[in-house]
Amino acid sequence: MSADGDDDDAPAGYASPPCYMHEIDPVYMGLAPVPDFQTNADVVRWRKAERERLIKQRLALKAADRREFSGKIIAGLETVIGDMQGLVISAYSPFRGEPDLRPWVKDIIARGGGFALPVVIGKGRPLVFRRWAPGDRLEPGIWNIPVPSTGPEVIPDIVIAPVVGFDSFRYRLGYGGGFFDRTLAALERRPRAIGIGFDQARIPTIYPQRHDIAMEAIVTESGPVR
Repeated sequence: MSADGDDDDAPAGYASPPCYMHEIDPVYMGLAPVPDFQTNADVVRWRKAERERLIKQRLALKAADRREFSGKIIAGLETVIGDMQGLVISAYSPFRGEPDLRPWVKDIIARGGGFALPVVIGKGRPLVFRRWAPGDRLEPGIWNIPVPSTGPEVIPDIVIAPVVGFDSFRYRLGYGGGFFDRTLAALERRPRAIGIGFDQARIPTIYPQRHDIAMEAIVTESGPVR
């Protein structure tokens, strides 16, 4: 699943940002070239166009390359995460050419970890995470993406979020629904957040807004970006 829904990049009622970087001019900090944007509406329009370009580029990847890159991303995730014993890891079912982590689920469980899938319960609301293991029942969720029909809700120790785009400061461009940022801000216990995507998703900046939360790391087929 890719948990993001409809386009909704406008600022929302998130918890406080993860740091004070949002109060510093990004040009002064060297985070971005001088932007032409004058309003948040400009950023929303730019993100929508960039999102469409990056998804089209991702869908153009050959299936064999996507499988190869997904395997390398799994290896990179294992390096970043380390020992999985006792951890609950949330990932997703792949959508629109995203890296496919499904072969990894059995390994997580075999090594003493637990696995969960995120579930959209409503527009503008945080995700919930339900425990899942191969063989458990799934049902169609938003965009017909499979989600657990039953299972206990959990707070994962690690949330793996797919990216449409990302920058060197680990800010993630998603599908515009704001679900992952909203969820991370709302959880009483903040999990480790790791983004994954292909190298081709890297862009100079996503023009982060106040509600955007940087990932701990972004993992691509070339390795982690920290």
